[in-house]
Amino acid sequence: MIGRLTGILAEKQPPHLLIDVHGVGYEVQAPMSTFYDLPAVGERVSLHTHLVVREDGQSLYGFGSGRERQLFRALIRVSGVGPKLGLTLLSGMRVDEFIQCLQDQDSSRLTRMPGVGRKTAERLVIEMQDRVNAFTGEAAPATMRGEDTVCEAVDALVALGYKPAEASKLVSRAGDSDLPSEELIRRALQKSVK
Repeated sequence: MIGRLTGILAEKQPPHLLIDVHGVGYEVQAPMSTFYDLPAVGERVSLHTHLVVREDGQSLYGFGSGRERQLFRALIRVSGVGPKLGLTLLSGMRVDEFIQCLQDQDSSRLTRMPGVGRKTAERLVIEMQDRVNAFTGEAAPATMRGEDTVCEAVDALVALGYKPAEASKLVSRAGDSDLPSEELIRRALQKSVK
């Protein structure tokens, strides 16, 4: 099992990363909550990881904090929630926001995420109630810097499951187009769940 990667951030194109660890490039998928805190390409990065092995391949998922990885692991244990939906949930809200949804039993907020229907949201609220205590504490602050374009922000939302027209609309409502794509994505995701 690969539990952590530390190396040079070679590429970042949401939701994919390439991390160079002593000459070996690891492809990693990460939620947008992790992207917000990434350093610039060429700088050193350290991520907590989770490896998923299936018949058709292996996928490595990276997280900026142990709490994010812990929540991801809890999410993919819920019936009907796979790694892609787990990334979508973590991209749309921080750990503390998700825990607050569970504590408030607010399944309607979860249904605003792409790919989360009413039944899945209710299942998440019910099945995750007993795991809420494992996620106490403060989430890492969002400190994001980047030089990406509006097109990259739209592409990232499409990769997370939004339809292209919906992604464009969310990004255009997110604010100033001079912002880095990570900030546009964060604002667009926040608007989609309000």
